Amino acid sequence: MKLLGSLTCPFVRKVRVVMAEKKLDYELLLEDVWADDSIIQQYNPLGKIPCLIMDDYGSLFDSRVIVEYLDTLSPVSRLLPQSGRERASTKAWEAVADGLMDAAESIHIEKTQRPTARQCPEWINRQQNKILSALKHMETEFPANHPYCTGINLSLADLAVGCALAYLDLRFPELVWRDECEKLAQLMAKLEARPSFQLSTLNELEPN
Repeated sequence: MKLLGSLTCPFVRKVRVVMAEKKLDYELLLEDVWADDSIIQQYNPLGKIPCLIMDDYGSLFDSRVIVEYLDTLSPVSRLLPQSGRERASTKAWEAVADGLMDAAESIHIEKTQRPTARQCPEWINRQQNKILSALKHMETEFPANHPYCTGINLSLADLAVGCALAYLDLRFPELVWRDECEKLAQLMAKLEARPSFQLSTLNELEPN
């Protein structure tokens, strides 16, 4: 399998972390979707990363679709419950984390890809409020006296949340979310010690 992505995209990192947890082999192909010679639309009509090119030359896109597929490829480290309320809860956590990442990426793109005179302060403020609301929601919903988002077992929920929080650290170091989110900070410390996170660190030197 080949993964088209960027070293700074949190959605790509989520896929990379899942790959590592599942012990799946793949080749990472760095892709700048803003470049004139980008090949991304050959595999994803929306022109977005991550995009997984499978061994039969088919492709999957959208990180939520990709990681759900990856979880079926190996019984190692099952990350999604098979059905029922537990599965819905895990996906809901992923959705909040993805929403946070989307808002943070939107701010970054607005500030780096659009001339200052054309930037929209109201749009940026709206995305910032989404980030703060998501942090408050996750901290409030984190179960008391449990190590992970959905209880005692590591799941996709934790990996998605960890990737979202790491992206905040990369792009918005001035946002000291740990001061207000003690439970999330404790989760992040556990995740940062895992090989899957250490092997897929966000690279701030890459422009995308």
